[in-house]
Amino acid sequence: MDLHRDTVSILKLNGEKHEGIKASVQRSKTFIKGSDLLIETGDLIQRKMSNGATETYEVIDPGFHEGGNLISAGYQIVHKNLGLPEAEKAIQNITYNLNGHGSRVNNHSIDNSTNTFNINSDVIEHIEMLRSEIFRLVEAEQQQDALEIVDAIEQQFKSEKPSKVTVKTLVSALPHAGTIASIGSFLLAALGG
Repeated sequence: MDLHRDTVSILKLNGEKHEGIKASVQRSKTFIKGSDLLIETGDLIQRKMSNGATETYEVIDPGFHEGGNLISAGYQIVHKNLGLPEAEKAIQNITYNLNGHGSRVNNHSIDNSTNTFNINSDVIEHIEMLRSEIFRLVEAEQQQDALEIVDAIEQQFKSEKPSKVTVKTLVSALPHAGTIASIGSFLLAALGG
C-alpha cells in the first residue's frame, strides 16, 4: 500500500518548479520517493488540498537517504509550515533566470506588462559608427538611401526577434566603401551569424 497520497510541487530557489510529485506530507516532515530530483534547504514545497487551499512548507533539512535492499532512495524532509504572509514572501524571493527577448513568468497572474528591449551597447556604438562612415565616405545623393538602410538595421536589433537574413540583406545593400563592410560584419556577428 502506497502512503504517498499527496501531490506536491517543489519550488526551487533558482526559479525551477517541479509539479505532480507524489509525497506523504506529515506535520513536520514530508516523505518523497526517488532520487531524480535535487531538493535543497530553502526550497519550498506546496501542497494543494481538496478544499482548494494551498499549504506551503520551507525545507529545513532535505534528509536524503540512499536506497537499500528493502527501502528505495528518497527524502525524509524536515519542513517548516509557512503561514500565508510568510509563504507569499518566500515565493517572491525566488529568483527566475530567464533568457532571450520577451522572456517572462506569470505566477497565477494576468500579464499586462510592456517589454522594453535594450540593444547591446557595442551594437549601438557600431550603428552610430556606420552612420558617421556613411556621412564621411558616401556621396551626398546616396547618403539618404544608405541612412534609411541603417535605420532598418537598427529597427531589426530593437525588435523582439531580429532576423539574421534581413540584417544580412540590409548590410549587403549598404555602399561598399571603406570600413562600412567591416562594421556590417560586426553587426552580423552580433546576431550569431
